[in-house]
Amino acid sequence: MSRLNYIFTSESVSEGHPDKVCDRISDAVLDYMLGLDSQARVACETFATTGLVVIGGEIGLPDRDGRAGSERLKDAMGRIPQIARDCIRDIGYEQDKFHWNTCHVLNFLHEQSVNISQGVDNGGAGDQGIMFGYATDETPELMPAPILYSHAILRRLAAARKSGEAAVLGPDAKSQLSLRYEDGKPVAVTQIVVSHQHLDPALTSAQVREIVEPFVHEVLPEGWLTADTVWHVNPTGAFVIGGPDGDAGLTGRKIIVDTYGGAAPHGGGAFSGKDPTKVDRSAAYAARYLAKNIVAAGLASRCTLQLSYAIGVARPLSIYVETHGTGEVEPAAIEAAVARVMDLTPRGIRTHLGLDRPIYQRTAAYGHFGREPEADGGFSWERTDLVEALKKAV
Repeated sequence: MSRLNYIFTSESVSEGHPDKVCDRISDAVLDYMLGLDSQARVACETFATTGLVVIGGEIGLPDRDGRAGSERLKDAMGRIPQIARDCIRDIGYEQDKFHWNTCHVLNFLHEQSVNISQGVDNGGAGDQGIMFGYATDETPELMPAPILYSHAILRRLAAARKSGEAAVLGPDAKSQLSLRYEDGKPVAVTQIVVSHQHLDPALTSAQVREIVEPFVHEVLPEGWLTADTVWHVNPTGAFVIGGPDGDAGLTGRKIIVDTYGGAAPHGGGAFSGKDPTKVDRSAAYAARYLAKNIVAAGLASRCTLQLSYAIGVARPLSIYVETHGTGEVEPAAIEAAVARVMDLTPRGIRTHLGLDRPIYQRTAAYGHFGREPEADGGFSWERTDLVEALKKAV
């Protein structure tokens, strides 16, 4: 039986964190390419450090209207450096050593390998691997509370920074929540960490806390912050140098932040910069979608779902469901139902969730899961429209 009384911790990082700057640029390149052609192939990696952004990886466009894909790709390449600058400007970096208008941007993207494309173009998976989805009824979003609210704190602080409510804050930040659970439900914050860049070097940690604390209270459920909650705000002191000038960044280094904050397994593959033929991304979205619908259907209070794939092979090699002792039906029955209600080939996932669209830049910070589905298809994997089909299938 699962433990019911414990303390669990998750962290989040802001859009200005060096790794998230890189995730954002990689996903912006992906969105640009999908905007040119819904069948674009993208595996884009970004590295950022003081005054420098390096973009590399594989991209491809199909032949269209009598033009070779390689010719179309040459035309697209010239836009890439400006895409990176636009991302950095929107995030808010205008530091002396990392400024959107003066940093060097090097583009080393090249055409996708034919050895990969030959399998993908026939409907197979873009790589082998295992992907996990998770859902729990401890929040309305069916997400683990520590990661959900760690994200919420930083999203609110980013909004305050950009609106001018807290203009003295810089783009780089981290949050961390330790939540106490009783009878399996989160009831109180035992420890909270907020490390936030600030533009005024004279600010003390206590002054930064005065700025951020009202926004934290605004975001967290009533009663979670108590007289016993221990606060750590900028515990090392000054945090003036932020972003890639303070620490190098790289696409794909915050995969636990991107998913469930450590409350569930992760397959190991990063999401950002990858088009939806890459099952690292699309199958992880499908696994979350299925796990969320399983919990929303009342088949379990908690659900972990694993999918596995082989490169060039369309059908998943396995489907595994674990309900952690909370299931109303046997996991094997749910596994069989899952296979009946959704086509889990890479093409089937892309079609069902509408993933061949430029909807990815918005996922690059504050989590890929627990977000509201959007009218243009963004966060489609957060819908709960499979509930009735699953109930009938078990």
